[in-house]
Amino acid sequence: MTLSPRRSKRLADAGVSEAVPYRQRKPEWMRARVEHGAEVTALKRQIGSLDLVTVCEEAGCPNLSECWADGTATFMINGERCTRACGFCLVDTRRPAPLDADEPSRVAQAVVSMGLDFAVVTAVARDDLDDGGAAAFAATIEAIRAARPHCRVEVLIPDCKGDADALDRIFEARPDVLNHNIETVARLQRAARPSADYTRSLAVLARAADAGLVTKSGMVLGLGETEAEIGSTLTDLAGVGVSIVTMGQYLRPTAAHLPVAHWWAPSDFDRFALMATQAGIAHAESSPFTRSSHHAAQAADAASVAGRQVKAVSVTP
Repeated sequence: MTLSPRRSKRLADAGVSEAVPYRQRKPEWMRARVEHGAEVTALKRQIGSLDLVTVCEEAGCPNLSECWADGTATFMINGERCTRACGFCLVDTRRPAPLDADEPSRVAQAVVSMGLDFAVVTAVARDDLDDGGAAAFAATIEAIRAARPHCRVEVLIPDCKGDADALDRIFEARPDVLNHNIETVARLQRAARPSADYTRSLAVLARAADAGLVTKSGMVLGLGETEAEIGSTLTDLAGVGVSIVTMGQYLRPTAAHLPVAHWWAPSDFDRFALMATQAGIAHAESSPFTRSSHHAAQAADAASVAGRQVKAVSVTP
């Protein structure tokens, strides 16, 4: 299994010519320590008994051990098969099955049984559905709130093809955080996410911010972007009202996925976090192993505090 000619051409068209060999040893800072202790095993069994899917497993997240040991997980709704084939993602892309009407209640049941105070819900892209899966997001938010009223809910949504009615259905459910990932810089969009669009993603985030929601977005770095392009993307995200940003190093799932073009060092990620706040973003989670849902509750709290501080400063005579 190797990189397809189509993906190779898209990379070439984007001007990416360098790649880290697939079998090359990772830098020391990219060697995640995986420990599946008793807490992880118990949580895996609990999620499995409710016939639920987590993005932690489906996307091969390097933080699975840490998050599951803390009793947190990111639920993936609307099935486990995606209608898009992003060049960096491990999620299954076979034809999806029909939606499970009982899934929102099972997610809520898991939230209660796990005692969560902050739940994260994401989904595969479902371009085969008229609303892109928006109604299921709303139903899941509502089910969690009904079962555990004080639990905050973050959703990581697809773009729903930019459909205003579909997006409004999610916004009207009032998630505590609305996340939609820009994923990469403008030049690399076609190579990384050929069924998506940089401008459309910015428009989704702008609509969410205009609806009064706390908005969040993220990037996977190391696909061939420059530091200047990272800065430009952060400026664009700040410009549409994004409050929280996540940045992490891309890890190639298989030889058929896009190659790593560059390993960014931990010090680079520290600098990118500073760039984000200087651009006007309230809070940045930025490290080699940062992923969209990593430290989600802490990021929401930090953004809230930063937002209050900005408001306080703005009204000071």
